[in-house]
Amino acid sequence: MSADKKVVVRFSSDTMGRGDDELGARLAASFVNVLAEIHPDPAAIVFYNRGVYLCAADSPVLDILREFEARGVKMLCCGTCLNHFELNGDLAVGTTSNMVEITETMLAADLILPL
Repeated sequence: MSADKKVVVRFSSDTMGRGDDELGARLAASFVNVLAEIHPDPAAIVFYNRGVYLCAADSPVLDILREFEARGVKMLCCGTCLNHFELNGDLAVGTTSNMVEITETMLAADLILPL
């Protein structure tokens, strides 16, 4: 990635791809692991719909997402989605956000990586 390009990664699911959810969960975890090794970091990672499960206390990628947050990556979790899935008390990384902030973050990006 170019250091001058503002990249936003968006997770709309806790899996990657469609079909086999077990495989999709492994692929999503692998993607997050690889993303942590590539520099520069994305400017932000946004989570909505089932993607908010990746920010919950039992997330298989929680430690890596915490590393991103510690490195200054903005982590936005859709509050409506957290409410819908009853995850408000389980949010372990990132901040509860709203569609205005999520939309503004994506509009400011040079590149959005949709997962």
